[in-house]
Amino acid sequence: MPEARVRGVILNYEVIGSEGPWIALTPGSRRSYHELIPLSQRLAQDGYRVLLHDRRNCGASEVGIEGIGSEHEIWADDLHALAGQLGALPLFVGGSSAGARLAILFALRHPEAVSGLLLWRLTGGQHAVQKLARQYYEQFAEMAKAGGMAAVCESEHFKECIAARASNRERLMAMDPAEFIRVMDLWRDNFLAAATLPIVGATEEQLRNLKMPVCLIAGNDKVHTPVTARKAASLLPNAVFHDDVVEKHPDDNLLNDWNPAEWRSREPRIAELFLALMAKATGRS
Repeated sequence: MPEARVRGVILNYEVIGSEGPWIALTPGSRRSYHELIPLSQRLAQDGYRVLLHDRRNCGASEVGIEGIGSEHEIWADDLHALAGQLGALPLFVGGSSAGARLAILFALRHPEAVSGLLLWRLTGGQHAVQKLARQYYEQFAEMAKAGGMAAVCESEHFKECIAARASNRERLMAMDPAEFIRVMDLWRDNFLAAATLPIVGATEEQLRNLKMPVCLIAGNDKVHTPVTARKAASLLPNAVFHDDVVEKHPDDNLLNDWNPAEWRSREPRIAELFLALMAKATGRS
């Protein structure tokens, strides 16, 4: 796969499609982009180019631990720089869960570069924030405190990053454990501060100021709650909201975790909804 040096790190990326308006899609958590290839291929069949990439600290891209704001802000700025290098601006920006946070922050920080937003499985609420802050940051800080950077390298996530790019071990081992812990604590604290926001990553006022067209698909689990999606849809001025893509559950009886197989089976419907919004936005309908 092609690579690009972006803001001091090497990012692994792929472009699916050879012509048409640009889209960038990002998966949730810190997973590799590969799960989005089938959906991207479907979108490309209708005349779009889809930019997929592994974010820093994910997949086959380089590890880059910097104490700047939040990790999601860094990811958003990385994507903007990568898309700029490829001549892919402006573009539709989308993703699920952490990828949706990236997309929203991209729109807040670079509104002139966004044609529209394609969002599914938005994250919000105290339960989600507490669970994810530990998953993304606290556990790694604890590893570094107990066993230094060697212990971090042996964690499930960073071991996968090293398997995908061997030089990531050297980059991690070169870090001062105290600095690594400081950054993890900073990113954790910024994440925890979002517990009272309508969604992780944006205030009500910020969402109201996003004027671009938005396709928003609700989740059905305790991290990606329907109430979070409904709240966001009520604030985004030009949102088209869909809460019938995956099986509905009562707000007090949601799935404990998202069901990847269920979402994969709904990708034809997701593609249909995204294509309808983009066709209208680009005058192709």
